[in-house]
Amino acid sequence: MNSTYAKDVANSTRAQDVTVLTGTAACCAVGNAVLHTLMVPDHLEEKFYIGVLFVVGSAIMLAVAAGLVFMKSPAAAWLIGALVSLGMIVGFALSRTVGLPYGYHEDGWEAPYGPLSLLVEGLFVLAFLVRLGIGPPPRTLNELQDFAIR
Repeated sequence: MNSTYAKDVANSTRAQDVTVLTGTAACCAVGNAVLHTLMVPDHLEEKFYIGVLFVVGSAIMLAVAAGLVFMKSPAAAWLIGALVSLGMIVGFALSRTVGLPYGYHEDGWEAPYGPLSLLVEGLFVLAFLVRLGIGPPPRTLNELQDFAIR
């Protein structure tokens, strides 16, 4: 096997990996937006600013999903999506531990919304990290070639 062929195969595999990661992240972003949108009415009544944050977060994550799918170079969409997802995870944790400003404190996980939200947010962040090339070291020759091309 010549080296050009090996590089072409590695590049093709990398392109497929990026497509799968991007699709996964876009689905997570849409799922995040849907889950938070479903919780908006209750949170607008309970603590208005939390409901507004859910609306803003949902809109941003829909824009992130669109950016991931339609932008030629979606680096900004990846970064914004990861930051918003991390912020939502932190907000979730804080709201159940020390609480948030103006006395907002939740008990429990709000099943099924809480666990599902954490799942899609965590998967988005994981996909972002893998997309950056942070992850387990290569284990096979093909993975090593793919890793070297990054």
